[in-house]
Amino acid sequence: MRGLSEKEARRRLRVYGYNEIRRYKRISPWEILLDQFKSPVILLLLASALVSILLGRLGQGSYLDGFLILVIVFLSAMSGFFQDYKAERTVEALQKMNVPLAKVIREGKLKEIPAREIVPGDIVVLEEGDVVPADGVIVRGSGQFDESFLTGESGGVYRGEGDEVFAGSALYTGEVIVKVTATGMKTKLGRIAREMQEIETGDTPFQVQMKRFARRLTGITAAVALATFVVAFHKFGIVEALLLSVSLAVAAIPEDLPAVLTITLSLGARSMAHKNALVRRLAVTESVGTVDIICTDKTGTLTEGSMRVKETWYLDKKAEELGYLVMGLCNEAKKVEKEGTWIWVGDDTDVALKIYSVGRVKGKWRVLDKRPFSPERKMMSVRVKGEKDLILVKGAPEVILERSTRVWVGKEENIEGYRDKIRKKNDELASKGYRILALAYKEPDGKDMEEDLVFLGLVILEDPPRPGVRDAVEECHRAGIRVVMITGDNPHTALAVAEQVGIFTEGFVTGDEIDKMSDEELRRVLDRGVNVFARTSPFHKLRILEILQEEGHTVAMTGDGVNDALALKKADVGIAMGIRGTEVAKEASDIILLDDNFVTIKDAIKEGRRIFDNIRKFTDYLLTCNTAEVTVVLLTTFFLPYILLYPSQILWINLITDGLPAVALALDPARPGVMNRKPRRKEEPVINRRLLLLIGGIGIKKALVILGTFLLLLPWGPEIARTGLFTAFILYEFVRIAVIRYNEGMLAPHYWLENKFLLLSLLGSFLLQLTLLYTPLSSYFHSVPLPLPAWLVLVFGTAVGFALGILISWIVARVSREEY
Repeated sequence: MRGLSEKEARRRLRVYGYNEIRRYKRISPWEILLDQFKSPVILLLLASALVSILLGRLGQGSYLDGFLILVIVFLSAMSGFFQDYKAERTVEALQKMNVPLAKVIREGKLKEIPAREIVPGDIVVLEEGDVVPADGVIVRGSGQFDESFLTGESGGVYRGEGDEVFAGSALYTGEVIVKVTATGMKTKLGRIAREMQEIETGDTPFQVQMKRFARRLTGITAAVALATFVVAFHKFGIVEALLLSVSLAVAAIPEDLPAVLTITLSLGARSMAHKNALVRRLAVTESVGTVDIICTDKTGTLTEGSMRVKETWYLDKKAEELGYLVMGLCNEAKKVEKEGTWIWVGDDTDVALKIYSVGRVKGKWRVLDKRPFSPERKMMSVRVKGEKDLILVKGAPEVILERSTRVWVGKEENIEGYRDKIRKKNDELASKGYRILALAYKEPDGKDMEEDLVFLGLVILEDPPRPGVRDAVEECHRAGIRVVMITGDNPHTALAVAEQVGIFTEGFVTGDEIDKMSDEELRRVLDRGVNVFARTSPFHKLRILEILQEEGHTVAMTGDGVNDALALKKADVGIAMGIRGTEVAKEASDIILLDDNFVTIKDAIKEGRRIFDNIRKFTDYLLTCNTAEVTVVLLTTFFLPYILLYPSQILWINLITDGLPAVALALDPARPGVMNRKPRRKEEPVINRRLLLLIGGIGIKKALVILGTFLLLLPWGPEIARTGLFTAFILYEFVRIAVIRYNEGMLAPHYWLENKFLLLSLLGSFLLQLTLLYTPLSSYFHSVPLPLPAWLVLVFGTAVGFALGILISWIVARVSREEY
């Protein structure tokens, strides 16, 4: 072979360009950073900071409040920046898969050139261990290729003359010469990179909801503050009016909400990491709880991912020694050193046979000739020399049986009396989902190596389900989550595994059948309850995903190959395998399973539901308090001749009540039966109708009880009454959290003890309030020490507030049937 001339190669390089993955659009880190400050939540925080600074200039507050809010703004922006920047690295991971150097034949000479200079028509020479630098067709030789980076399926794939090979795959065994057909962005790898850049990663439904909520809250706060300013201006003058309107704005804006939200998601992500689920996009920590369909791989996720010999079956026990010989020598697995450890590499079946036969092959043997496995022949054979010459063969049982004329039953006998027995045993084992191989041998007889064989027996291999997977699948079913298996494996094996792990399915559909279906036909198949798809490619995954999403489902998709990256990026929750997954799949994902285990997916969904419940819980807590503050400020502005609640007091209330207790609520354990309810709709807002009624009803109730406390304390003087009202905001938060516990069925003492941080934060808030009242700090907050009778009134108000809170919760639950 002469290959291309250097002149022609240079010409083609100008025409086709370099053999490399290119970026069509690149977003600079500065653009990503600036985008963070367009968020309504960030803008709301900035407004809160300006308000706090203004209060400081007016002598009614501290610059520290504004500084802390600005710190929160910075931390929130940086968190979003790092999440978005990680997403930009997906295509860069593809670029890293390029091969630096490659061997080509040009002008009849073997040369080593930079792989980026390879052009269509080049002749590339590949040896064991080489990575394929471009797509091409094998023109000479054969071997086993590792294509797991594309397909996600482990084990070698046989390729011979006329077969295609793809850039990024590696040659396990053999030597081949490849004629290049496509380079750069025209390769299969390049097409994936192009599509990856075209897929937009939008906000999660939760992020959309929070942005909408922030916009509405900002508008309402501005309108109410303006109205308050107008009324107060006519009553008290401009300075007092400004103070009151600023007080109301501070009361209305839950400035700690974004910070508590970020902390909650971060703590949730840390909890998931402890359970082997590494979160790459923080917002997904909550979104995973909305998943109602899991599309999962089989190998390594539902199963252990390593083929092993379960048992052997021989017609005669004496055939066992010869069986070990076939398994150990008719085998292309090899031992290599990887990161300081020696491991077996090669086809997963060969590796299993090699491991099983190690130490059991007697004598010294040398391989003289080899005929590699091919999909057409469905068998492999070798000629070996030791004590004597032997031909050893393994392959599909039906093929070996057809080529066998004798069997070994302590001696060689004619096979005809044994064929039915062998077929019956093979069918029995295959029906259970095992992978079956037949073993045979013969002494050289001048005939073809693979004719006139002596049948030895069967090897039964399995990839067993992971421990705990069946329980996890059953828990998903109870939680209203459908589990769909999409695998490249044999459909009968897939069905057997589905049965073992408890996946219910109306039969199976193969990738070839999917190719012949319209989208409507595939939709009907999914609606019919088919949950096993076999002999599929990652592009079939993408098509199934898109149809399920069109139906309104929230889909979690697992994957580990480069081809899977498209589906992982487009899925509502993309889950990459941490052990078997390629770097490209990991970069495209939202979550990485550190143990490749389906059980971890179930645990992540459970954690996501817990996180959403806690987000709803502390949102309820914070906004109820703010509603009460706004109501008190509004009513006293309209009906009292003086300011009842000063900005410094409101800031203190927000600091004490919105700080540690709100964060502590984020640490609450999962509520009872969290995995026994159906998934919520992904468009369901955090503040649904039931929560809105609770926030409004209990917020107004709290304001009226606090104002009632103020009126009961007036006989002791306005200063005592104002201080009592100020303290009531702190004290009645105990009531609010108790009512929240009632609504979620967690009022029993042991639920409180499960979150000791909540108890400590409430106790800490109370002690801080006592410190403020009974030290010189009180003068800075327009407060005075409270006498014992005032505390009795506050305790009475606490009891009344709790009873009314339970009553309102009961009424709201009857009016609205939605989940709390």
